[in-house]
Order: sequence, then structure tokens, then C-alpha cells
Amino acid sequence: MKPPRILIVEDNPMNMELATDLLEVAGFTVLSATTAEDGLVLASTEQPDLILMDIGLPGMDGLEATRRLKQNHATTHIPVVAVSASVMSGDEAKAFVAGCCAYISRPIDTRQFAKLVAGYLVAKPQAESAS
Repeated sequence: MKPPRILIVEDNPMNMELATDLLEVAGFTVLSATTAEDGLVLASTEQPDLILMDIGLPGMDGLEATRRLKQNHATTHIPVVAVSASVMSGDEAKAFVAGCCAYISRPIDTRQFAKLVAGYLVAKPQAESAS
């Protein structure tokens, strides 16, 4: 069985490295994009099992990228988890309205991060064996 593939869309190199390291140690395959535009392309072509979307991306922000993912038939099924250091009132609600299934605030708990991410994976139906 292949390990789950997680796409991280994050413009901060330190945040990207930390999340990537934590997920790879836990056995996930990690894809990465530093812009929303690159994230949209990778999501469509690579079909990851989950997307961790930084909300505060330069240019197109993570909320707009999530809206576009949810409007695209090729990517609408991929769960998107918002990740943000912002603690502004209403940010979490905006993420859900945009189409995110969850919200992780920074700083992340490095001991629980991979387990938390695993909990957001949508179980894919397995082919039933004919008997």
C-alpha cells in the first residue's frame, strides 16, 4: 500500500521544512509548492490525498486557492486543511467558507502534527474482492 501523499503549499522555507520533515518521518510522501498557483497545478496533476494550505500566501492567498480547488472537478474531492499563524477573529470561519475541512494554527505541536494530519485523510474506497 502506498503511503498517503500530502501537498504542502507554503511560502515560508522554515515552515515548509518543519512540516515536510515531520510528515516524512511519519511515513507520508510530501509534495511541495511555494505559491498558490503552483499548488493548484500540482493538486490537479498529482492528485494528493490531502493539501495543507497556508492561508497567508503572497499574491493569490490560500483561501482563493482553496475556492479554486473546490470549483475544479479534478480537485474538488481533495481535502484542504488551512494552516495559519493568524489568530484574527473570523479567520477559521473564512477558511471553512472557502472549502477547508479543518484549520491548524501555528505554532504547530511537533509531537502531534503528523497524527493530526493523518486524521484529516479521507478514506478511499478499496476495491472489493470478488468471491
